[in-house]
Amino acid sequence: MPSIYETDVLLQQYLLFHYGTAEDQLPFPFGPQDALFYPVRCVTAFTSFFVEPARALDLGCAVGRSTFELARYAGEAIGIDLSQNFIHAARTMQREGEISFFRLEEGTVATPLRRSLPAGLDRHRCRFQTGDATLHDPRLGTFDVVLAANLLDRVRSPQSLLQNCVRYLRPGGTLIVASPYTWLPDFTPADAWLGGKLDSQGRRLETLASLRTLLEPGCRLLHTADLPFLIREHARKYQWSVAQASVWRRDG
Repeated sequence: MPSIYETDVLLQQYLLFHYGTAEDQLPFPFGPQDALFYPVRCVTAFTSFFVEPARALDLGCAVGRSTFELARYAGEAIGIDLSQNFIHAARTMQREGEISFFRLEEGTVATPLRRSLPAGLDRHRCRFQTGDATLHDPRLGTFDVVLAANLLDRVRSPQSLLQNCVRYLRPGGTLIVASPYTWLPDFTPADAWLGGKLDSQGRRLETLASLRTLLEPGCRLLHTADLPFLIREHARKYQWSVAQASVWRRDG
């Protein structure tokens, strides 16, 4: 394998985040163990809200772990991401059932790992493709479950993303939006932020309130939850964040 710095470092981090074991990600006996396996928990925490899902859509799927998890509950799961590198990795995992990546330790020292999908998961139910989640693709059809995890604050038009989520969702379907609401002008113009600023009357604009304004009527808020997650940068540096997840039902 090449040096860690001859690869896409972000890709290596995400492969670890999605497919690493608990020991791979957090080898210390202390630390936020409940923040591990976030891509899986974005699905499993909310399966009680699924209604006979035949098709599921994972917008901003990154390297695909949530898409594979959706395939446990739906006959078809489609993952879409803007990054060709991420989609290539997801397709490799789908094709081979395992994938190799680096875990950065310190400086240029890295540990090569090869990890597999859990046994019994039907990866052939999944399909991955590159695409812009803010642009509607009618060829995809409609879905019973739509997941948008850690995407809302990483697109130029969050409003367009939410509109597309609803357009892809069948009546009676379930929408899951999860985000730490890290609003940054590098990703989203400030005038498009859904929270993290003051409104025209000097009041704090909160993202969940904006979601309700944009999604209701048409969708009902069923549930909210805090989902911690942990991204390892190297052996002694981690990003600990807390996403807010909201679960919605599209009215018929």
